Amino acid sequence: MTTTELQAVVQELGEPGYRGKQLANWIYAKAVSDFDQMLDLPKAFREKLAEQYVVNPLCVADHKRSTDNVDKLLVHNGDEQVYECVLLPYEDRVSCCVSSQVGCPMGCTFCATGMGGFDRNLDASEIVGQYLLLQSLSPKRIGHIVMMGMGEPLLNLDQVLKALRILHEEVGLSYRHMTISTVGLVPQIKQLAKEKLPIHLALSLHSPRDEVRDRLMPVNHKWPVEEVVGTMKDYHRATGRKVTFEYLLIDRVNDDEQQAAELAQLVKGVPNVINLIPFNWVDTGHGFKRPERERVKAFRRVLESKGVNVTERVERGHDIAAACGQLAGMHQGRFARRDRTSEIPLSSS
Repeated sequence: MTTTELQAVVQELGEPGYRGKQLANWIYAKAVSDFDQMLDLPKAFREKLAEQYVVNPLCVADHKRSTDNVDKLLVHNGDEQVYECVLLPYEDRVSCCVSSQVGCPMGCTFCATGMGGFDRNLDASEIVGQYLLLQSLSPKRIGHIVMMGMGEPLLNLDQVLKALRILHEEVGLSYRHMTISTVGLVPQIKQLAKEKLPIHLALSLHSPRDEVRDRLMPVNHKWPVEEVVGTMKDYHRATGRKVTFEYLLIDRVNDDEQQAAELAQLVKGVPNVINLIPFNWVDTGHGFKRPERERVKAFRRVLESKGVNVTERVERGHDIAAACGQLAGMHQGRFARRDRTSEIPLSSS
């Protein structure tokens, strides 16, 4: 609920409207989920609220902390339909990674989440709830959020945008510190561009060649490389935001120097960054392996020699299965229906 909606709730309960602002401050600024801790609210009012409402209904099925201080939570709504969120503290900032769906329907062959199939979209409250739950663990304010957890955010665009608007308007996060990652759904990228929000968009590209990307990502059969990269360039022109091309390096699949040269040519034309991600091994049944360090360095050298802005993802949480979908896949409860025969919903509806 927004502050305005909270004000309406408290007035229905016979309290003055300013109590709604107090509630919003406890929930969004202080990440407090227990009404008893909201000490500037009258005790009788707190009891009345507790009878009818909960602040954050997420249940924690598992919580792991890595040796590098990454917290990974497996959460659900009491139904064991688990999804993941991660708290990522850095020296200069605190970030978090949240999920948009329970499971994922996209079927990328390198992805642990995709192995579990798809169950449902998360609603805005469940997305915001992940942020608030992680904020309650952090002594420092979480200033960045990335939609790179379980699911394809653009298949749930309305609820994702609602959640990000709440985080912007109620929590105070800058849109410029929000990132949406997508496998490349062209109609939804165009729809997001029309919002004219300065949200950072990242494309999971993983090869400049259709024949390679077809093998890795079924979505490429519908929107091939040239089309989806062109749409990303259009997104930059509409929003003024630099775009990111995520590139998962898989040994002897997409990590050769010729593909690096083709990639550099492909992304020319707009400000961008290529984020290299050496494969965080998980057994998906396709025999993919992490490339040797020298192959990663050689790939990066080719890109940099052609003037491409390159980063390499700082890898965190290896010891707690921090790659998306790994922890959920270990969970003994129900993750998602593992029916992978249904058609991937690629339409813009």
